[in-house]
Formats: sequence, C-alpha cells, structure tokens
Amino acid sequence: MAADNITQISASNSLNRSGCDVFVYQRAAVVLFPIFYSVVFLISVCGNSLVLYVICQRKHKFNSTSIYLVNLALSDTLFTLALPGRITYYIRHFDWPFGDFLCRLTTLLFFANTYAGIGFMTCISLDRYLAMVHPHQLQCLRSARVVRRVCCLVWALVSLQTAPLMFRSLLREHQGRRTCMEYFTFEGSSSTPYLLLLACAVSFCCPLAIILGCYAKINLKLRAAARQSTVTGRSRRNHRANTIILVILLTFITCFSPYHLNVMQFMSRTINHQPSCEELRAFKISLQMTVSLMNLNCCLDPVIYFFAIKTYKKRVMSLFKDYLYTSGASTKMTAENSSSNT
Repeated sequence: MAADNITQISASNSLNRSGCDVFVYQRAAVVLFPIFYSVVFLISVCGNSLVLYVICQRKHKFNSTSIYLVNLALSDTLFTLALPGRITYYIRHFDWPFGDFLCRLTTLLFFANTYAGIGFMTCISLDRYLAMVHPHQLQCLRSARVVRRVCCLVWALVSLQTAPLMFRSLLREHQGRRTCMEYFTFEGSSSTPYLLLLACAVSFCCPLAIILGCYAKINLKLRAAARQSTVTGRSRRNHRANTIILVILLTFITCFSPYHLNVMQFMSRTINHQPSCEELRAFKISLQMTVSLMNLNCCLDPVIYFFAIKTYKKRVMSLFKDYLYTSGASTKMTAENSSSNT
C-alpha cells in the first residue's frame, strides 16, 4: 500500500509538471494585494520603529521580556524592508522585475520573519510563565545572559530552516511574466509531504501547545491568587501578564494557524490519494490568502508591545492625544475661517 502511494505521488508530480498549470491569475489581487501590503507596511514601520526607539532609550532597564521584544521587532522590521518589492510585484500584475537573487532574499525574509515571530512569541510566553508561576525558582533562566543565548539559538534555528531558500530559484516564466514565490507544485521526492508535516508539527504545533500551556497555567495561578488577599499592585501586574499572553495567543492563532493548517490538511490528503489539478489550483489560491494572513503579524505585534511595555503604551497614547488635539485645532480653525468669510 505504501509503495502504491509513493508511485501515485511520483506520477502526480510528473503529471503536474507537464499538464497542470496551477497558477491562477486573479485580477482582484492586483488591486487588493497592493492595498493590503501597503497598509501592513505603514503600520509595521510605525509600530516597530516606535518600539525600537522606546526600548533603546531605556537601555539600563533591559530585562528578559524587553530583549525578546527587541528581537521580535527586529524580525518584523527586516521583513518590512522587503514589502515594497512585493507591492511592486502585484502592481505589475504578478511580474517580478528585480531578478532572481532579490526574489530569493524576499522569500527568505518572509519565512525568517514568520518563524522568528513564532519563536520569540513562544519565548515571551515562557518568560511570563516563569515570572508568574515560578517567581522564586528558575529565575536564572530569565537572566539577561541566558536570554541573549536563547535569542541567538532562535536566530540560528531560523537561519538553518530558511537558508536552503537561497539555493533554489523561485522565479518562474508564465505567460510573459516572471512570477516570484507562487508555489506552483510541490516537486520533489515522495517524502516531501511527510517532511512538510513534520516541519509544521515542530514549527507550529509545538509552539502553539507551549503558549496554550503557559496561558492555562497563568490563569490557574491567577484564580488561586484571587482566593487569597493579595496586594492590588501585584494583582494588576499579574493580570497584565495574563493579557500579554492572551494577545500573543490570539495573534498566533490569527496569523499562523490558517497557513499551517492548510498545508497540513493538503499534505495529509496528498499522502492518501493523488490530488487532481482542480485541487492543486484550489490549494494554490488558499495559500495566497493564508500567506497574506501570516504577514499580519507585523501589524499585530505592536499590540503586544502596547500591553508589555508601559513606556511604549504611554508613547502611543501621547501620540494619539497629540493627533486628536491637532485634528481638533485644525477643524476649529477651518470652521472659524469659513464663518469669517461668510
């Protein structure tokens, strides 16, 4: 039975390469994707630049959470630098004008940001878990020295996972266009579905289980503390930690679940039967949508900073108040000018 499946998958790959064109050109995407990625670019630039500015101004107050947040913001910033290329690509009707190397680099930055984001969100959740559930034990794991080593380990694992993308061309000629990172077919050996399932389990399922476990443990701790007479300040700090992990969990599920669940369900079906051309095309379209959702993490990460860093929250609120004041003053002056003219 396994041999029959392998034969079918190999035959399917050969058929897909020769007779099935899975690339679906969508006219709506030429309008929607540039708008979507432009909004992501603006929010990401503002949010991540502000957190780097705020944290770097308080170097002497660096703690474990701040170090993880800086690395998360750096990951988002690196990916943001690649967004103008993707915006140009969609404006040009899925035609990549920047060459093969920049296509590979853009793809590498995209997946590096995805898995660095997953890694650092998991680290922040574990850090909050240690601070809340084991405030007097295991605190050595929250020292700046250990945290920096953990960050280096996360970047090393992400680099190991994404580096092969630099050694494979991701440009394809299609009807006079040069498409970039469009997931035409899953060419390769019969073990490709198994490898992708394993990669999703390690890179997505395990971190999700860790974050859920941390959130559950912290909630149990808060419930136990609520039964006792606790100091108000400590209670507020505990609930803030709970809010941080809740925001991380919601961001994680919103951004990363659709893509990984989509890949996992398709790879599972590929192992059991030969996918038709229509199924491959549907999978290709769904990948475009779920990949776009993954890019939302650059916009939602600043929400994590808002709850995790008091200085960042104050800075955002100050900018918001200044904006409201300026808008109100401008509206008032316009009204006065129009009334005086009349």
